[in-house]
Amino acid sequence: MNRLARRIATTTALTLTPLVLAMCRGETRNDDTNYDHVMSFDTTRMRLARTNDTLALHVELAVKPEQQSMGLMERRRLASNAGMLFVYDSTQAPDASFWMYRTRIPLDIAFADSAGVIRSIRSMAPCPTDLPQACPNYRPDVPYRYALEVNAGYFARHRIVVGNTLVLSDLPSPGTRKP
Repeated sequence: MNRLARRIATTTALTLTPLVLAMCRGETRNDDTNYDHVMSFDTTRMRLARTNDTLALHVELAVKPEQQSMGLMERRRLASNAGMLFVYDSTQAPDASFWMYRTRIPLDIAFADSAGVIRSIRSMAPCPTDLPQACPNYRPDVPYRYALEVNAGYFARHRIVVGNTLVLSDLPSPGTRKP
C-alpha cells in the first residue's frame, strides 16, 4: 500500500471512529467548543521571528501520528492568533505533503527546518469532496521538521516570509508533553 493510501486509511479510521461513537451516544458537534472529546492536543504559546520583531501565536501541538493525521479536520473556525504546529521526530521528505480532506477552513502552512527557519509557505483551500483521493496534495518541495498551519492570509498580513523563524525554544521539551 503506498504512503497516500495508508494515510487515507489511517485518517479515515482515526477520524470516523470517535465521531461514530459520539453519534451512537447521542452527542452532536455543532461547533468547536466540544472538540476535545474527539482528540486532545497540548497547547503552548510560541513566537514567529521577523526581521525586526516577533509575533506571539497560540498553537496546538500535533506530535503523535494520530494527532498529525487529524490536524484541524472538522474545525469550523480558528482564532486569529492561533494555529497548529506539527512536530516531527525526523526530517520529512520534500514530497511529504499535506491535504485538506475534511478541513473546513482555508489555511496557510509554513514548512520549517530543524532550526525553525521557514523554507516554504503554501496556501491551502478546503476540499469540498467526500472522496479523500480527490483532494489535492500541498507539497513543500523542501525537507522540513515542523509545519505550522494558521488561518489563510495570516502570513501575508503579518509579513511572514521564507527565511523568517519559528522560535522553537518556546516549545515544551519532549519529556514534559502529556502521554
